[in-house]
Amino acid sequence: MTVKNKTLQVDKPFVYDYSLEDWKQWTEENKEPAFRAGQIFDWLYVKRVTDFEEMTNLSKALREKLKAGFSFVTLTEIAKQQSKDGTVKFLFELADKNAIETVIMKHSYGNSVCVTTQVGCRIGCTFCASTLGGLKRDLRAGEIVAQIVKAQQLLDATGERVSSIVIMGIGEPFENYDAMMKFLNIMIHPKGLNIGQRHITVSTSGIVPNIYRFADEDTQINLAISIHAPNDALRSKLMPVNRRFPFADLIESCKYYMAKTGRRITFEYALMGNVNDQAEHAEELAEVLKELPMCHVNLIPVNYVQERDYVRTTRDDIFNFQRILERNKINATIRREQGSDIAAACGQLRAKHMEAK
Repeated sequence: MTVKNKTLQVDKPFVYDYSLEDWKQWTEENKEPAFRAGQIFDWLYVKRVTDFEEMTNLSKALREKLKAGFSFVTLTEIAKQQSKDGTVKFLFELADKNAIETVIMKHSYGNSVCVTTQVGCRIGCTFCASTLGGLKRDLRAGEIVAQIVKAQQLLDATGERVSSIVIMGIGEPFENYDAMMKFLNIMIHPKGLNIGQRHITVSTSGIVPNIYRFADEDTQINLAISIHAPNDALRSKLMPVNRRFPFADLIESCKYYMAKTGRRITFEYALMGNVNDQAEHAEELAEVLKELPMCHVNLIPVNYVQERDYVRTTRDDIFNFQRILERNKINATIRREQGSDIAAACGQLRAKHMEAK
């Protein structure tokens, strides 16, 4: 099942829409030497310039061609919040006045950036702020790339670099699949930002056909799936996407992914007080996941969202849930909270901005 969503129509493509292979094709079509493609790519991702005139080893004529044929992505900073733990959250305005969020998270092992793939979301998870207001449009590949470039430019000031990427921001990445894959191919290219594939994680709510498709991509990129319930009835209540792609079908696609790639899947499980966090839920989840021996469960104490009714699971219930999974030989960890003092739950800053508008 392929879902076609709207995307931004532009008079000329963004420079970040193009992979190195695209630049090679473009230079050939424009009768430029092949090595120019590598120079352009280097200016964009190694030197990170934001103006064609800064590409000083290109001829004036070539710079004029680029200026006439391409534009840089406009990400205008509307708001920037910094947490006491170092997390930085941006609200960016796009060329069409829509807004998206990007987050830089500081870890002991480096800097991770969480990117957005859509303006809004149509998946409709009942505990998530991202889906408030529905889906406006898909992001172009270049608009996703620009979030990483912007984050890296900020880190350049302190001599740091983006060391990992999580595609867990606003939107469902697997409903903007082609743009997501173009973004990933640009990110991992050794002549660009050169982010290691195993340092990138893509998260989906369970778009089953594209889990099969992603398994066939032959990458080392990590896959995370938002599961949030141990059965169809509860999952359909929390995540309407389960009505399109039922639990059994999701588990089958996970088996295929593991068999094809030899890689484990991380299941994200947001714990909601007295909804999906009781001992019986943990036991049922363990029974289901026994079919997937390489899986890992990431337990996430749900963030409070003003527009939603869910409350946080108690500390005792969180640890009890983890103990039950581990007793059943299911590897489980509890996600370390970051940015809790700056409304870091995905979509909250954008939702406030939309309300203010």
